[in-house]
Amino acid sequence: MSDESRGAEEGTPVTRREERPKAGPDGGVPLGDAAFPAFDADRVPPRPPLPGQPGAAPVTADRLDTADHNAIREQWRQARDEFGTHVSHARDQLDQANERIKQRTGRDLILAIVIGLAFGAALLGSLLFIKALFVPFALAAALLGVYELSRALRAAGRRVDVVPQLIAATFLVLSAYFAEPWLSWVMLFVSVAFVIVWRLLAQMVAKDGRTYGDVLTDAVIGGFVQVYVPFLAGVALILLEQEGGQWWVLSFIAIAVAADTGAYAAGLAFGRHPMAPRISPKKTWEGFGGAVVASLVAGVLLAIFLLDLPWWGGVIFGAAILLSATLGDLGESMLKRDLGIKDMSSWLPGHGGLLDRLDSILPSTIPALCLYFLLSPWLVL
Repeated sequence: MSDESRGAEEGTPVTRREERPKAGPDGGVPLGDAAFPAFDADRVPPRPPLPGQPGAAPVTADRLDTADHNAIREQWRQARDEFGTHVSHARDQLDQANERIKQRTGRDLILAIVIGLAFGAALLGSLLFIKALFVPFALAAALLGVYELSRALRAAGRRVDVVPQLIAATFLVLSAYFAEPWLSWVMLFVSVAFVIVWRLLAQMVAKDGRTYGDVLTDAVIGGFVQVYVPFLAGVALILLEQEGGQWWVLSFIAIAVAADTGAYAAGLAFGRHPMAPRISPKKTWEGFGGAVVASLVAGVLLAIFLLDLPWWGGVIFGAAILLSATLGDLGESMLKRDLGIKDMSSWLPGHGGLLDRLDSILPSTIPALCLYFLLSPWLVL
């Protein structure tokens, strides 16, 4: 007995599942329902055959198969490996060249360039936007320079009191910018007297039998620290405070850096004849020639395009900064040789200490300030 007759006989309701029409012989449900009187199943297009089956369309040039994809992937992998090989080879060559330069000059060229660019960007940003931002920059450089020089002198056996040096340097640098220029000379006298009196009182308290000659030498050296670092840094701030002074500060620093860079490049490429072998054996006359060319070219360009000076004013400016930068570099080299050290410190990889970078900039503040008052009248002629 079928389910329909059994359900009818028993009086039970028929479910929707039981009311559905039976599947056709092909497994599908016929759509000939009264709700779709116009539907014709024969008009449904057949499913297209898959690629590779009989009747399928042939593969054309714009339809890449798996082999083509694999070939492209392999070419890309080979190109990537070849590029990596070239990069590795170039890096090895750069490392070898840097090692040769390091053996010849004692400096790590890559680190020196990176650190130099970082300091240059900070310096340039402070001078271009708000020139007062250069004040903390100069103060930090002066204090760090005083600390480096004091530690180097103490390591050589001299009695230099670091804390009084830093206190005096702070007041000396800040007074150069926030007070009248003539007060800088007063503050210089006060700072030198302060560190000397401190040293004498500290020696009286110590009573360690140090000779009078050594005590006097310690006092004089303590005063020299104040003149060499914070006072010269304060002169740069006096120049900065003048009208348009930020451009003069930027110019004399740029000329000093150009002279140093020109001397380094020319000495590395052509250096054969030592300039002062007893003071600095690695400085050559060829390097000095490169410094002359670089400083004069930088001076002329800066005078014309930045300072609005005639070209001959740039020649004078470049020559003056070249002379002061060279003397400052040789002077610091002589000081380090007397102390028996190669660098003031090792805080700046590739450069040594901060004073090793400021040795040509600090003495250049004096001629830069003088030339500002001598050459500025040409702006109104």
